[in-house]
Amino acid sequence: MNTKRKLFQEGIRDGIPIGLGYLAVSFTLGIAAKNAGLTALQAALASITCHASAGEFAGFTLIAALATYAEIAVMELIINARYFLMSCALSQKLDNKMPFFHRLIMGLFVTDEIFGLCVSVPEKLNPAYMYGMVLVASPAWVLGTYFGVLFGNILPASIVSALSVGLYGMFIAIIIPPARKNK
Repeated sequence: MNTKRKLFQEGIRDGIPIGLGYLAVSFTLGIAAKNAGLTALQAALASITCHASAGEFAGFTLIAALATYAEIAVMELIINARYFLMSCALSQKLDNKMPFFHRLIMGLFVTDEIFGLCVSVPEKLNPAYMYGMVLVASPAWVLGTYFGVLFGNILPASIVSALSVGLYGMFIAIIIPPARKNK
């Protein structure tokens, strides 16, 4: 089997638990978007352009507080600054000859969970692996936000609260197995 195809399929396999976690967490994000006055489509567009839960929660909170564009921009820059560091670390896993467009696309989809899996790849990171994860995880993130706006206020508060901590548990589950192999 073609190496890129195999890596893409591995990425899809590894992306399924991430996608399931994203679906639950972004559902609660959709509730925050609805409370800020956004429609399901607006919230989904926000999730397409920003794959950071803390950044989106902060953005929706600031929108609800009628913050200025400058305040939102500064807060987003501060909250999402960790992605600069993650991207720098991930760039060390890339082949020097990798085309710029791959680097650009991969940079858009760096999240805590995807970073955790990509950085644990023992050899150079092939974009096909990350693209497989993104194919599953990103739509789950967007759909969860969309459905959270539509159906979020139907669920009891205890379930919504439980969904919001699911991402932390998933991140720990992603990091622990590779950490056992390579301390």
